[in-house]
Amino acid sequence: MLSEPVSVASSARGADQQSSQVSEPISDILRGTDFAPGLESGFPASFEEKEYAVESVAGQVPDFIRGTYYLNGPGVFNKKEIAYRHWLDGDGMVCSLNFNRENIQFRNRYVRSSKFTAEESAGKAIFRTFGTRFEGSELNRAKNGLESPVNVSIYSFGDRLLAFGEQGLPWELDPVTLETRGQYTFNGRLNDASPFSAHPKFDAATHEMFNFGIFFSVQNPKLYFYCIAPEGLRYRKAVPIEYPCSVHDFTVSRKYAVFYLSPYLLDIKNLLQENKTVIESLRWQPHLGSRLLVLDRSTGEKVASIPIGHNYCLHLINAFEQDDLLVVDVVEYSEPIYDQYQPIPELFQTVAHGGPVRMHVDLKAGVVRDRMYLEYSQAPDFPAIDPHRAMGPYEDFWMLGISATSKAGRKFFDQLVHANWRQSQVTDIYRCSTLCYLGGEPVFIGEPGSSNGVVICQEFDTRSQTSHFLIFDAHKVSQGPISRIPLQHMVHLGFHAQFQAHQGD
Repeated sequence: MLSEPVSVASSARGADQQSSQVSEPISDILRGTDFAPGLESGFPASFEEKEYAVESVAGQVPDFIRGTYYLNGPGVFNKKEIAYRHWLDGDGMVCSLNFNRENIQFRNRYVRSSKFTAEESAGKAIFRTFGTRFEGSELNRAKNGLESPVNVSIYSFGDRLLAFGEQGLPWELDPVTLETRGQYTFNGRLNDASPFSAHPKFDAATHEMFNFGIFFSVQNPKLYFYCIAPEGLRYRKAVPIEYPCSVHDFTVSRKYAVFYLSPYLLDIKNLLQENKTVIESLRWQPHLGSRLLVLDRSTGEKVASIPIGHNYCLHLINAFEQDDLLVVDVVEYSEPIYDQYQPIPELFQTVAHGGPVRMHVDLKAGVVRDRMYLEYSQAPDFPAIDPHRAMGPYEDFWMLGISATSKAGRKFFDQLVHANWRQSQVTDIYRCSTLCYLGGEPVFIGEPGSSNGVVICQEFDTRSQTSHFLIFDAHKVSQGPISRIPLQHMVHLGFHAQFQAHQGD
């Protein structure tokens, strides 16, 4: 059954299409070899909203998968004469797969954020985005940043389902219908001026949510750290930082909150006064050095700020205490990768090498005692672990990779990687077929009473213009999916995902 229609522009981006955005046209980009043929078909002007029971599933879906898989990501790339340039620009769209005893029910809906509804009403683009500006483009209502497209992640918090974007408050959705209920302000304790990231962390034992946001002041930059209980905000702590750096993610252990601060600096004057985009206002300053900032999770007080070299981190994997050390696992690159998210669809043309790194941190001495590198450097991203092992010792994790990383030319995620910290080499890798691409954070679903489980991720087939969700034996991904869940239409290539088990199943 079709849900209510969406009126965003649906015409494909043509060669003769004119755009008023103030950026170099895609035709001016010098391309190398094309390692992602057909990728442009994954970025149409917009995607349809639909809901239906999935039919003709190939293979066997394990019986222990009972719950709902959610995926968020950008779903609109063209509004009238404005063609978005950057993958982070598009309005958020959430997909769900409800695995029940009778069937699998699919739904996808746009998040009716302030940005989405205002532009729908106006019939045109209004707001500046991460990578696109145009004459008269506006900032958010607080005039301190972008109006969030709410397109990065989706998490359950108690009985609420919250969709998140960068530097803005989340929006609550109905967990079943995905209808937007409104912006979630944590009982009125936060507002549009509150910096708030797209990567909250959760402690199932304490029922707490932790999050952060960056105050991009040149003279007095701060990191705001939040501790939130189901009843509302417990505390907010402002922590001075050395420079106004772009920080996307963090992680928590039982005792600490851990931030990898890379010197990727945002010139807030460029953004607010010079009418530049975020990507135009970011500057990589590796000579300033990167630092590991560690906070006391119970108070938000700074415990340590440790120099860790000159690299960049977008996503962390996990952290836990072991003996007298803090173990911090990250995906580390030689330089930032946000510039590789543009211009659509010419992505990842010169993406930097990167890979998983495990650091053993001595907080008392304020040093990293040693680093462990896994031999996989294919620009991996969207790392994920068994969520039940978060904040504790673990070995296995999963991520997406780009097989053509060392070659010049556009490319995209085409590998699902299963890694294990006990093995220096990564050998359990699935590579999808030519003209197919992977999307969405791999999500682990464990089999009750066992260490086994499955991983779900997304596949887009440019030949048939269809999308599938693939289910793998989590420890044997190289053997290929054990089941394919076909959709009746194409959906956006997503960012972050989660699985919420049904209570009582």
